[in-house]
Amino acid sequence: MNLQHQQNIRAQRLVVVTSLVLFAAKLYAWYITDSVAVLSDALESIVNVVSGFFGLYSLYLSSLPKDKNHPYGHGKVEFLSAGVEGIMISIAGFIIIYKSILGLQNMHTPQSLNLGLWIITGSAIVNFFIGRIALINGKKNNSLALIASGKHLQTDTISTLGIVVGLLVFKFTGWFWVDPAVAIVLAFVIIYHGFKIVRQSVAGIMDESDSTLLIEMVAYLNKNRSENWVDLHNLRIIKYGSVLHLDCHLTVPWYLNVHEAHDEVDRLQHLLQSQYGDSVELFVHTDGCLDFSCRICDKQNCGVRQHPFEKRMEWNMDLISSNSKHRIPAAQ
Repeated sequence: MNLQHQQNIRAQRLVVVTSLVLFAAKLYAWYITDSVAVLSDALESIVNVVSGFFGLYSLYLSSLPKDKNHPYGHGKVEFLSAGVEGIMISIAGFIIIYKSILGLQNMHTPQSLNLGLWIITGSAIVNFFIGRIALINGKKNNSLALIASGKHLQTDTISTLGIVVGLLVFKFTGWFWVDPAVAIVLAFVIIYHGFKIVRQSVAGIMDESDSTLLIEMVAYLNKNRSENWVDLHNLRIIKYGSVLHLDCHLTVPWYLNVHEAHDEVDRLQHLLQSQYGDSVELFVHTDGCLDFSCRICDKQNCGVRQHPFEKRMEWNMDLISSNSKHRIPAAQ
């Protein structure tokens, strides 16, 4: 198990322990206040606990080494974990709406708000900081499961603070409808965030292109390209949990021998790993440059140049994604 997986699992364990403690605290807050909004918050915490354990198990699976049945590793399970968590978040939102409508019909009024407010406010603060830790580690290590947990906790923070505001309004006005009305509004926020997480997980399972990552990576490669990297094309990125699997074609001077061409591939891999960590897995097909490549090749002191250098080809998403070597159009 590498360092990134260890960090992810430690962060997710913290999420699980926090979810258990806060679930117990919110149940007690609901018991003393009898507030439907606090009940909705407690119900969402059940989702936190279940999804937290599911996320922990998925991170453990994704940390397992490759085997005969999983030649690319087990990282895809993180997308499944995030999808389940997103679905459960949305279900919790619909349950909250149902409970809130019942509260409106029964003209339900909360009780003993002072202690309940302190407990709920404290849980919101704890959720925010634990969610922040999960998000930082998830983004650092490219773990969608951990990012989903962090977003879930921070969504829980927003909904909890909304409940606090609603209970304060009820305390000072006596308007019974404020408590369930606030819960309904926040339920729609919860459902929206659940849908976004599901959308991300489906994109990962379907190997949807990550345009943000591609743009960032292309800019980094443009800035640090070697003079022997004549061209780069057919670049594809697939995420397997925290692993980034890259395929591409790298055009190098045709006269390089096998070892020299392999050195250029190593240089490309080390460059990407220095930016994105050891989780980068690179498969590169090397091509020899052709006659038309001279016009976009700025290599100095090339003894076999057939045409003068005309224009540096700045790589962008369209260029690096195409399955063909690049050339300056004839009209130019």
